[in-house]
Amino acid sequence: MSKNFFILFFTIFTISFLPSNSFGQRKSKEQTDTQLKTDPKLVVGIIVDQMRYDYITRFWDHYGDDGFKRFVNEGFNCKNNHYNYAPTSTGPGHTSVYTGTTPAMHGIIGNNWYDKNTETDVYCAGDPEYNSVGTTSDAGKMSPHRMTVTTITDELRLHTQMRGKTIAIALKDRGAVLPGGHTANAAYWFSDGAWITSSFYMDNLPVWVDKFNSAKSIDAYKKPWKTLKNITEYVESGTDYNAYEGLFKGEKTSVFPHDLPALWDENGKYELLKATPFGNSMTADFAIAALEAEQLGADEITDFLAVSFSSTDYVGHKFGVGSKEVQDTYLRLDQDLERLFKELDRKVGKGEYTVFLTADHAAIEVPSYLKDQRIPADYIVWDEIKTNFAQFLEFNYGTTDIVKDFSNSQYFLDHSIIKNLDLSVQEVQESIAKELLTYKGIDRTYTAYQMWQNDYTHGIPYILQNGYNQKRSGDVLVVLSPGVISYPKTGSTHGSPQIYDTHVPLLFYGAGIKHGSTVARTEIDDIAPTVASLLGIAFPSGATGSPIVEVLE
Repeated sequence: MSKNFFILFFTIFTISFLPSNSFGQRKSKEQTDTQLKTDPKLVVGIIVDQMRYDYITRFWDHYGDDGFKRFVNEGFNCKNNHYNYAPTSTGPGHTSVYTGTTPAMHGIIGNNWYDKNTETDVYCAGDPEYNSVGTTSDAGKMSPHRMTVTTITDELRLHTQMRGKTIAIALKDRGAVLPGGHTANAAYWFSDGAWITSSFYMDNLPVWVDKFNSAKSIDAYKKPWKTLKNITEYVESGTDYNAYEGLFKGEKTSVFPHDLPALWDENGKYELLKATPFGNSMTADFAIAALEAEQLGADEITDFLAVSFSSTDYVGHKFGVGSKEVQDTYLRLDQDLERLFKELDRKVGKGEYTVFLTADHAAIEVPSYLKDQRIPADYIVWDEIKTNFAQFLEFNYGTTDIVKDFSNSQYFLDHSIIKNLDLSVQEVQESIAKELLTYKGIDRTYTAYQMWQNDYTHGIPYILQNGYNQKRSGDVLVVLSPGVISYPKTGSTHGSPQIYDTHVPLLFYGAGIKHGSTVARTEIDDIAPTVASLLGIAFPSGATGSPIVEVLE
């Protein structure tokens, strides 16, 4: 074999076993990078206050194609989405959606609660350190300072070096302040006929907000509330005349139409609009104005618009789940969503934004109606319980002062008195819990000691533990029986760990979202991690949920 032949053979043999990228270098450069994230120009978070999941299916045939149906037909529907903690109320609900965790971590344990340090009742968004902007009342003295972790909106601001904007809007202050997080450019809420804010965000309202308020476009909604469609078509709700609905002041019956101009002065003037579908329309109007004025989604840096529709809660509380008023409110909200979608398509561009929609809690059917249908339901009689409970405390401890407060279905005990009586806090908790369990309407009780010592993974105790904050929550937790509420005998309410309060919609649509649905259980603290994964940004600092992988492309 010649020397030249040997060299040629060796060269060919060596080349054939070289790493493939030695000759594949140019090809790899031409390949696109693996997509690590989606960069929508705008993320829109929508919370519909007190929306049950079955409002999607119940009113489906009345919805248009570009509101709720756009979410379902073109986006992703999580059909089995639940709150995994109690109390199921507005403050904790909004906070949990945006922080990706529960009250055990984020600290918002109710709309109001008893503060063990100051021995006073505190409001979840209240902050006397800041002043009202846009009003002379105290309605603007708000901030997110009681929320102890970051939100998805905070993390987006941090990720973009504060270049991405966050604007939060709701009729309710807590529905704007808490979603906006600690770093929002602005949060706006409605008070006495105007959109206002707090000096936490700014010293003066922007020119566009002043102009919006001055235009008094809201006055167009001071009109009779008639049904959107012929009321005979509303077969998905109960009879218009019934004993299960509340009344506006000055009304003799709750039947349509509701003459808002005639009821105006007696019901707080502009406050009256909150308990009508027009409150949602006002919110949509303002959100659309913010979209334009703040140039949200106008460049390649992702912005965030958080919008909460609060009127659904006011209407639900007053008229109840099965009312014509609730049905009409959702049909009109569907039109407001359609308007918002059209503006997003026009100003940001279809496919250039991502939207999610959920609720801060659901609601129970009116128990008095359920009772008339021979379904187990009732109203708890607290006055009777208070009398018997006071006798128990006096007999066993010589004083009723051992209980400091009762809020959010939790008893707060005076540990100093317990210590002075030379008693064990754990034993007193257990004794009180056992006593409360004997009262009608109370289904089960748990102690703080149980919340501290156990790691519950399912059922009611799991839900309670997720809502239990060791620094802020009480000593004895009370759960009412299914179907039993503490509320007047008209209208609906919420707050319990029962499934009728926890099951809420979760819909996604837009950039980076698959089309489809799932009946696998998802939980409310999964939303923020899902959005964070979509955007490729850090999870909120206290996040305990997980991304919903089925949703993301």
